[in-house]
Amino acid sequence: MQLLVTLAFAAGLLLTSAAAAQTDTKPPKTFDAHVPVRAITQGPKSHWFAYYDKQQFDPTNRYVLAMEVDFHDRTPNPDDVITVGMVDLEDGDKWIPFGQTRAWCWQQGCMLQWLAGSKTQVIYNDRQGDQFISIIQDPFTGEKRVLPKGVYSVSPDGKKAVGTDFARIDDTRPGYGYKGGVDPGAGQLVPPSGGIYVLDLETGGSKDIVSYEQIAAIPQELQTDGRHWFNHLLINTDGSRFIFLHRAYKEAPKEGGWRTRMFTAGLDGSGVHCVNDHGMVSHFIWKNPKQILMWSSEPDTGNHFHRYDDQTDHFEVIGDGVLKQDGHCTYSPDTEWIATDTYPGKDRMQTQMLYRPSDGKLVILGRFLLPPEHRGEFRCDLHARWDRKGKYLTIDSMHEGDHRQVYLLDVSEYTGAR
Repeated sequence: MQLLVTLAFAAGLLLTSAAAAQTDTKPPKTFDAHVPVRAITQGPKSHWFAYYDKQQFDPTNRYVLAMEVDFHDRTPNPDDVITVGMVDLEDGDKWIPFGQTRAWCWQQGCMLQWLAGSKTQVIYNDRQGDQFISIIQDPFTGEKRVLPKGVYSVSPDGKKAVGTDFARIDDTRPGYGYKGGVDPGAGQLVPPSGGIYVLDLETGGSKDIVSYEQIAAIPQELQTDGRHWFNHLLINTDGSRFIFLHRAYKEAPKEGGWRTRMFTAGLDGSGVHCVNDHGMVSHFIWKNPKQILMWSSEPDTGNHFHRYDDQTDHFEVIGDGVLKQDGHCTYSPDTEWIATDTYPGKDRMQTQMLYRPSDGKLVILGRFLLPPEHRGEFRCDLHARWDRKGKYLTIDSMHEGDHRQVYLLDVSEYTGAR
């Protein structure tokens, strides 16, 4: 059963209605769920948070980070400045700006997030000249500290981060890198320098830990002679290892014209392990320090969400027959639930859902319209993020019009969080 939830606003309040359409098969334990949804940012400017694997809520669950921009339908220029700020959920969703940045993209923003291990600090990327940097800031006092490199993923103790060449990502995959920087390997298929570095967030010192040449030299199941790059770095839940995707074009650069391998490694670059080498790895998340959930292709099972045990050959299908599409997947704080979404179908609707692996329960939270002109780099994925307790999800959506805004979904009816 495919369940539809249409969202509309009336008198400034969000109302929901549901309609169900019969199909030949019925996924197990599928529920037509209506959950409270409210916009916590307002126009005329656009607001969004971007990726789903960063902590958007402060430790008190009161303040929700977001970014603000005054356009929505073009590629950023190097001089385009966006505002970083937060929403106060306990003061009428008041918007509180506290900074600006010139290092950002539509799909992953500026890596804005609450700094792990701190009660009052955030971290985000910026640019000085043609150099990408990161800023640790207290949004309540304004006190800030500048670090000499940008961050992609931060360790759970807030002491280290990993990063890569944001300008090269922009060259190879517009919408995920940053404008205004210099790619030292521009024009080279496998740059002899650069790659992945680890950054000490306390001292500002950094060290290169994984090179392009090192990973390109590892034989591939599906060989390619195209341009190579790294992206989608993510440190695990205890800070011992991190994921990175190795991508290379299999033909002339175009959207989707690449092959992908997933690797993990220690934060010193040791113990490099290839998790998947079958050409297609998409969205993923760590469940714990050893297990990774991702949408990927395996020869014996095809395209599914698979859960892999890091540094082994073991994996298993998750949500077989229920989770049928690639989505931005993330675990609830207690890891009992997976939040995931879909890309828009022919009707341009995106579905947000919850799935509980323990018993196969699927909850359709809602379906949200993405205007047809917003595709490719300018699309607005839902990118659901959990709060600290598992009571709320936030999403980015354009279902009310041209401007993307941040919405709060109360899912406590299903998770039991209070």
